[in-house]
Amino acid sequence: MPCTISSRTHLLNLAFICVTFTLCVPNVHAGLVVEPADVALNGNFARTQLLVRSEGPTSHAADLTRSAKYESSAPTIVTVDETGQLLAKSNGTATVKITANGETVSVPVTVQNIAETAAVAFDHDVRPVLSKAGCNMGACHASQYGKGGFVLSVFGFDPQLDWNSIVRDRQSRRANLLDPERSLFLLKPTMQVPHGGGQRLKKGSIDYQILAEWLGGGAASPVKDAPKVTEINVSPNRRVATPGVEQQLRVVATYSDGTTRDVTHWAKFDTLDDAVASVSDDGLVTTAGRGQGPIMVRFERRAALAMFVVPYSESLKLQDWQNQNFIDELAAAKFEELGLQPSPICDDATFLRRAYLDAIGSVPTLEETKAFLESTDPDKRTQLVDRLLGLTGDPTLDIYNDQYAAYWTLKWSDLIRNSSQTVGEQGMWALHNWLKAGFRTNKPFNEFVKELVTAKGSIYSNGPANYFRINRTSTDLAESTAQLFLGVRLQCAKCHHHPFESFSQADYYGFAAFFSRVGTKNSEDFGLFGRESIVLVKSSGSVRHPRTGQVMEPTPLQGEPVTHDLDLRIPLAEWMTAPENDYFSKSVVNRYVSYLLGRGLVDPVDDLRETNPPTNPEMLDALAKKFVADGFDIKQLMRTIMTSRLYQLSSEATPQNVTDERFYSHYQVRRLPAEPLLDAIDIATGSSTKFKSLPPGTRAIELPDAEYPNYFLTTFAKPRRATVCECERMPDENLAQALHTLNGDILANKIGAKDGRIAELLKSERPAEEIVTELYLATLCRKPTEAELTAAQNFLDESPSPKECYEDLLWALLNSKQFLFTH
Repeated sequence: MPCTISSRTHLLNLAFICVTFTLCVPNVHAGLVVEPADVALNGNFARTQLLVRSEGPTSHAADLTRSAKYESSAPTIVTVDETGQLLAKSNGTATVKITANGETVSVPVTVQNIAETAAVAFDHDVRPVLSKAGCNMGACHASQYGKGGFVLSVFGFDPQLDWNSIVRDRQSRRANLLDPERSLFLLKPTMQVPHGGGQRLKKGSIDYQILAEWLGGGAASPVKDAPKVTEINVSPNRRVATPGVEQQLRVVATYSDGTTRDVTHWAKFDTLDDAVASVSDDGLVTTAGRGQGPIMVRFERRAALAMFVVPYSESLKLQDWQNQNFIDELAAAKFEELGLQPSPICDDATFLRRAYLDAIGSVPTLEETKAFLESTDPDKRTQLVDRLLGLTGDPTLDIYNDQYAAYWTLKWSDLIRNSSQTVGEQGMWALHNWLKAGFRTNKPFNEFVKELVTAKGSIYSNGPANYFRINRTSTDLAESTAQLFLGVRLQCAKCHHHPFESFSQADYYGFAAFFSRVGTKNSEDFGLFGRESIVLVKSSGSVRHPRTGQVMEPTPLQGEPVTHDLDLRIPLAEWMTAPENDYFSKSVVNRYVSYLLGRGLVDPVDDLRETNPPTNPEMLDALAKKFVADGFDIKQLMRTIMTSRLYQLSSEATPQNVTDERFYSHYQVRRLPAEPLLDAIDIATGSSTKFKSLPPGTRAIELPDAEYPNYFLTTFAKPRRATVCECERMPDENLAQALHTLNGDILANKIGAKDGRIAELLKSERPAEEIVTELYLATLCRKPTEAELTAAQNFLDESPSPKECYEDLLWALLNSKQFLFTH
């Protein structure tokens, strides 16, 4: 909003002192609270949003802003509309009287620096109007070629380009400085002449007047060193309510010169969960359903959140809940806040299968299943987790390390995109073996990342050096590294300011500068046709800002520039893995929460930003701190999660929590990934799969490369390792998968294999009940119920032969959801 002082030169330096107000103590009177308690409006068009609420805790207080009655003692000085927005009209003092619930509160208002002719600044006033109207959005004039020849920068990141487009482009046809209201710049958005984007401004509105005054005052150009918005604050930032409640938001921006102003009228509001809450263009939130829904607020490249909590029930007492560790304490607090009753704990058979698949990507053997189910040790679940993770200290018990290493090598090979198509057969094996050795020895994850990010040398002799062949440019390396290990998606900031985060183009290219000196050269150490590459660090190299041409200094995200004598990646790796770097610890923790609980605390897992908040921030913080305290030990992190009661909840939802998909009130059911599913079928049928060019007995989770000529793996979405996103491994079921398990030759051949489980059981001549029980144990890790045994016996009596009966039974078990899913 514009301000007016006598000198325009001084205006450019002081234009940001447009709205000031007292924030320290709201005006409280007889059960009514008004914020701010008193208001100072400076300059033409200055506005402030009042909030009126009942007395009590802010998060629970009823909002009365839209139901209150407002009256100005001097409308010629300040006006107030029915929504509680104040507008400066002339210099002086006045009082605004607010009446609600039979109570009245008065707010003193001071208006100053109103001038007959307003002086409007482009950065401070015009650009916010364009952003609020949506003119500089990607779907409008900020698209690649603009609209109708009129091109603006995305989100106004290039003020000079915008000013040129408005004032100078096309022989200044858009701006009429002598008769502003005849400018196409005003005629089109008000639909006084045809406009493809529809009506964006109302003629005579405050924003319309601001643009007209700017044009009439000579259309001042952007100021290079104009103060920038450093943060925005939303009030209230948290609200607990019931469905159908309304809440007005208020937004205050803080600038780099220390000034503040109310920007509610210019802020952009979006709901991140419209099932919980919706929001109007002017910041009025209406709760709709139950749950936890954030409202995203944006202004001038900054974003903030207001969290709305609508409990599922008014009061809740957790039934039979016992905390196993801090995860359960924080989960219980969230359940009580949301009024959400969790499901009961799962049975032993379910936990056994879940723990094996989640920890080592495999199902237990028949003997392991029997031993666990028959054990009466009350601590057997924790003991099982310790054995699977190799944490008992007893070599006779820690026997799953190779399977653990194979499974997690597969996971990270997908993310790092290790493929012979990219780095060749030898390079692929070198990286695969390095990854597997790291997981086998439980290398601290900070050391794992340091070695990867700073690797150099032969891609055949030094596995992690292949990271720099997979990502060949400094920008590719910046994007992949940030997304994989910091949980930050920088791609948007490559071309313009990140729309939902504080990262700019300068942040993007400053981060990319860390990789500017990485190069490669060919080597003949493996022969003339060995195609070996050597990753090396050059003595020079730089990255330039594409818009300004400036050479960028290597700069950590939201940090200060750093220097290094030669290898700039070393300070980057130190910063990335520093204990105080929340980006790193939270990113890793969130990823493993998603692996073990079915969904990250932040979802998607690699998109940690202020406007994508965790469902339980306290839990994410606590897990990250413990991860750091444990020396970045992945196994200890997994143990903490897997030994919690939260991890051991049943996947069967109750009527009270059936709609919950974000707060872990019941275990999230997931389809088995392609490789563990094929291995589970091999174990259940007793028939192993032979993979091309690999020795017999190689399991699917041990496959090192991206692609194998295996129809089953292709059908069940083994990723091709084309992207660092977890989304490449599609978890959803499809018709091709269903048809393959129902009618496919692979499954049928394994069930009927001459040396398979069915054939061996028939040779043993064991009683039918024992055979049926073994089939259930081998597939579902549980014994059949009495009803299932009876049904199997009836089926046996009706079948042409025992062989057909048992094969059909095994086929049915392998096609059951209990087998195909982790539950």
